Amino acid sequence: MSRARHLVLIPSFNSGHQLLDTVRAARRYWRPIWVVIDGSTDGSERAVLELAAMDPEIRVFVLPENQGKGAALHHGMQAAAEAGFTHVLTMDADGQHPADLIGSFIARSVAAPHAMVLGRPVFDASAPAIRVGGRKISNWWVRLETGDAGIDDVLFGFRVYPLRPLLAIMAETRWMRRFDFDTEAVVRLAWAGVPAVNLPAPVRYLTREEGGISHFRYGRDNLLLICMHLRLLVGMILRLGRRRRAVDRGSALR
Repeated sequence: MSRARHLVLIPSFNSGHQLLDTVRAARRYWRPIWVVIDGSTDGSERAVLELAAMDPEIRVFVLPENQGKGAALHHGMQAAAEAGFTHVLTMDADGQHPADLIGSFIARSVAAPHAMVLGRPVFDASAPAIRVGGRKISNWWVRLETGDAGIDDVLFGFRVYPLRPLLAIMAETRWMRRFDFDTEAVVRLAWAGVPAVNLPAPVRYLTREEGGISHFRYGRDNLLLICMHLRLLVGMILRLGRRRRAVDRGSALR
C-alpha cells in the first residue's frame, strides 16, 4: 500500500469539556483531526465547531441523533475514504487516550500499512478493578475466536485501522455500530487476514471532578458484548467448517 494517508478520528457523545481538551491535544501531535458528534445534547460540540472555524485542519461532522460509537466511526471512515485517506487512528473523546503517542502509532502503521496497530493499555492505580477484570474476559474470548492472531487487547479504542478492509467488512454486516465495534472490528479483521501490531499505551481513568465521563452501562453493554461473542463463535464455527470442507475437497482431488 503506497502513499498511506492517515487522519485522527474522534467520535463523541456528551463528552463535556474533555472533548475540546482531547481535540486540542490531538491537534498538537497530528493533522488533520476529524470529529464526529454522535447526536450530543450537552452542547460540547459548540467549542469544537468554533475551533474548527479557525483551523482548517479540524473537521467536525454533527449527526442529528445518537447512533452509537461504531456508527459514528463508520460515518467518519466513509468520508475519510472518499477524501483519499487510507488509514484512521481512532481515539476516544473522554481524555483517557494518550495523544502524545499519535505520531508513534501512525509511524508504525506507515511501516506496516497492511496491519492494524492496536493499543495495549497500561493501567495505573486509577483503573477500576471491575473494568480491568472484564477486559481479561473479553480478551480470553477473542483468543478463542481468532486463534493465534496476536491480539493483546480488544477493547482499547486507541488504534490505527487500514480503511479498505474495515469498510468492506462493515458493508457486509449491520452489527459493529455500537459499543461492540472495537472488539468485533479486530476479530473480523483478523479473520480477513489483517495482521495485528500491538503497542503499549497508558490509559487514564479520570475522576468525576476531573471531568471523567463514562457512557458504559454494565447491564446493557455487557449483554451486547455477550450477544456479540455468541455471534462471533457461530462465525468461527462456520469458518472452521468451510476450511475443513476445502481441505477435504483438496484431498479428494489429489
